[in-house]
Amino acid sequence: MNAEQLQAIIAAGLDCTHLTVEGDGRHWSAVVVSEVFAGMRPIARHQRVYATLGQKMHTDEVHALSMKTYTPAEWAAQAN
Repeated sequence: MNAEQLQAIIAAGLDCTHLTVEGDGRHWSAVVVSEVFAGMRPIARHQRVYATLGQKMHTDEVHALSMKTYTPAEWAAQAN
């Protein structure tokens, strides 16, 4: 799996206003910005992203994914 494939999977399962994915084929990092995260605690946000990956997390196609998750307002605020 490459970064573009992983990004496409996340984008297909989650309406993102910004999404970047980087990694080496097994270990990944992502920045995910979505209005869906409004009112969610960080762990729930991560679980929502993991849900988009389904079995890929369990079959080791994606060995590790670290992520930063933001609402659009949080993303705009942290950019300043």
